[in-house]
Amino acid sequence: MRPMTRAGQFLALSAARHPDRPCLVFGDGSSRSFAETDRRVDRLVDALARAGIGHGDRVAIVAVDGGGYVEVLLACMRAGVTYVPLNNRLADDELLTLLRRAAPAALFASERYLPTVTALAPQVGSVRLVCAFDGPPADGSLPDGVVGYEDLLASGEPVRTDVPVADDDVLGLAFTSGTTGLPKGVLQSQRMVKALFTNMSIDYEIAPDEFRYTASPLFHIAGQGMVLMHVWRGFPTLVLPQFDPATVLRWMQGGQLTGAFLVPTMISTLLEHPDVRAGDYSSLRSIIYGGAPMSPALLERAMATFGCDFINAFGAATEGGLQSVLGSADHRRAAAGATHLLGSIGKPAYGVELRICDETGREVPRGEVGEIVTRSDAVMNGYLEMPDQTAEAIRDGWFWGGDLARMDDEGYLYLAGRSKDMIIRGGENVYPVEIESVLADHPSVAQVAVVGRPDDHWGEVVVAVVTGDPGGPAPDPETLREHCRGRLAAYKVPAEVVVVPEMPLNASGKILKRRLREQLREAAAVPVP
Repeated sequence: MRPMTRAGQFLALSAARHPDRPCLVFGDGSSRSFAETDRRVDRLVDALARAGIGHGDRVAIVAVDGGGYVEVLLACMRAGVTYVPLNNRLADDELLTLLRRAAPAALFASERYLPTVTALAPQVGSVRLVCAFDGPPADGSLPDGVVGYEDLLASGEPVRTDVPVADDDVLGLAFTSGTTGLPKGVLQSQRMVKALFTNMSIDYEIAPDEFRYTASPLFHIAGQGMVLMHVWRGFPTLVLPQFDPATVLRWMQGGQLTGAFLVPTMISTLLEHPDVRAGDYSSLRSIIYGGAPMSPALLERAMATFGCDFINAFGAATEGGLQSVLGSADHRRAAAGATHLLGSIGKPAYGVELRICDETGREVPRGEVGEIVTRSDAVMNGYLEMPDQTAEAIRDGWFWGGDLARMDDEGYLYLAGRSKDMIIRGGENVYPVEIESVLADHPSVAQVAVVGRPDDHWGEVVVAVVTGDPGGPAPDPETLREHCRGRLAAYKVPAEVVVVPEMPLNASGKILKRRLREQLREAAAVPVP
């Protein structure tokens, strides 16, 4: 049976309540009202339908943030189409792999990515429509077969089509970096997205008269969830193409913005900007942060500088939604002396059942380390065409994301690492196996292990530890980094390559990454100049 309220109705409901209120505000100060955005989304749904794209089809996006990007997401919600936001920082080969996996019927791109998209689209047999958000470039022409976004909108009528959409229908297809070399396609349902909106609105302490900015890009679930939650609640969102510290500071000091979502790297960048103390932050109510580890020292600086509430959001959001939150009251308590809370990821989020379990699924006692296991409506349907991996991640309705933590006697959670060694660099998830596979292809490398090293700015940085092939040339760190640059996204390229005479191994011959991390901390392994 069709649910009473579908995610695709949220924009229309907000437009009915606040037709003239700004929905999307852009960097130049211009805005688009809820009523206008609602009409444009209706046109887009109709235009896609005229192009033969409707319920059950997929639409991929390779773009910087913008009004068109948000409208495509909203149109997909309304039409029962699955959106596939792709990381615009990926290398061409990585994008092609994901496009072939997703098999989209339409492909939307910003002007800067249009050459890449038009080169890749013919290699993806499912693509029937390629659309450029920015319209014709300066010379007035688009590549053959590419339509401008405004022209596509003009081809549709502002009619409301009632598309039957069920809660279990897949709304989003989000790709993670594959721990086995094959990217995992996360199937995000309409139910999951609606639950995420609710959780965010409650746990982020959102008021109805906000005006907020989300620095997390729209190809991340955090960026999508925040912006779409704002639409649901009926207040405006500041939309900037990409995070720019000077622009963001100007808006934060401008007296209108009530809050922002920032990853710790961005907070660090803002605090280092020369204009950070040149303005007034009195309009700010809260800064929500997450997506990467944040040191207590950095958090204390941010709280002292911006003078607003802080909220820490934690979760394997792409697959498991919001899992825990350290709220504003917890931060105020920390500022009053309970400083240990600054190292916590808080307590279970609204509507989330959370346990700390050992590998057998039994809950561990308070204070002991186990894996975070959650159950909620914000858990994914599973992985695209990966039943074994789905069964491993979702067991009896509980999501196992691989994050290790302990819970204290008050119920606060403290991370203790990640069971799958994932590195989070500036809010980007980096899986070592991808980088290890690339480095292992180089003739000078005999063994390789990639680990994360704590960093005040990025949260973590990627470090590759290698041994040389006795029969080949000695490994050269810069040569190996250049080797990675040609095959990986920039944020995955190791910040440092460390050459060691031998790897620490266990009895089975497996590299002990825990020991490598200890060696790096102790400076036992010396980088080769």
